[in-house]
Amino acid sequence: MARPLADTELLALADALASGEWCSGEVLAQIAGISRAALAKRIAHLRDWDLDIETQAGLGYRLTQPLERLDAAQIRAELAPRTQLHLPRIDVALRVDSSNQRLLEANAADDPQALFAEMQSAGRGRRGRAWRSPFGANLYLSLAWSFPAWPPQLGTLPLAVGVACARAVRALGVADIKLKWPNDLRVGAAKLGGILIEQRGEAGGACRVVVGIGLNCSMSAAQAAAIDQAWISLAQACTHASVRMPSRNRVAALLLDQLVAALLQFEASGFASFLDDWNLLDAAAGQAVRITGGAQELIEGRACGIDADGALIVESDGRRLHLHAGDVSLRIAG
Repeated sequence: MARPLADTELLALADALASGEWCSGEVLAQIAGISRAALAKRIAHLRDWDLDIETQAGLGYRLTQPLERLDAAQIRAELAPRTQLHLPRIDVALRVDSSNQRLLEANAADDPQALFAEMQSAGRGRRGRAWRSPFGANLYLSLAWSFPAWPPQLGTLPLAVGVACARAVRALGVADIKLKWPNDLRVGAAKLGGILIEQRGEAGGACRVVVGIGLNCSMSAAQAAAIDQAWISLAQACTHASVRMPSRNRVAALLLDQLVAALLQFEASGFASFLDDWNLLDAAAGQAVRITGGAQELIEGRACGIDADGALIVESDGRRLHLHAGDVSLRIAG
């Protein structure tokens, strides 16, 4: 029976291809000490990780875009001092089912703790939707945080986290970042990222949340072929904004800086201190929208921002409706 390939063997091959330049199959096989047939099997395994690898006779193999793996020590070195103080543990996993699930199962005594995954086999978004997670292309981050008491407006935390993520993207020079209620990051009509927050605890006692972020960084069209909605990568957004795309490790650190600051802010002052910023970033404000779900299957109207409790305000047939995220989905017309 053939010996199963170890992740270290596949990672060595991925690292050899990381530059994005053409690499001779003969040279790659010699470096690994294997046959060309064994090399082809390893290439096939990397494609199972959704790495976009081209093959051409006479040239060999190459990744369609360079690969930069995440490094926990490098991320920590990039953090602001305040974040380093409040976030003692940062881990990077090669492959997980779901980074959120891993932290939900982790010891709460280690909170706050952050987990990045290079790849997820069962990443999920709101309402259990699958989240596309090719190896090394994007950021898949979960941050576990324990509040000493149940926050009175816990349902607004995804909105506050959205503001934090938008602040991080704006700091990179992408000024046209917007938020689509309740949990999407958008540039124009395309999705850049999403937020999923899960909690544990009982009312009146301590509350533990796991904040999950998926951010498209440098995903290729081939890697995104199964996505059924408009999307954009941070690399594309930076190009449109005429700014340089930073390293994934730098983006990871900046995102953690903003998330930790936002969680401390939310713990101290609740959602009120985020409300004005959220409304300024609102992608749907003043737009014609369609609402599905809830007590009524379809509402058409005009979005008018959100209220102090995080509910979406929609004007429809002369009424102002306040809709909560658990009940409905929002579509911006056109």
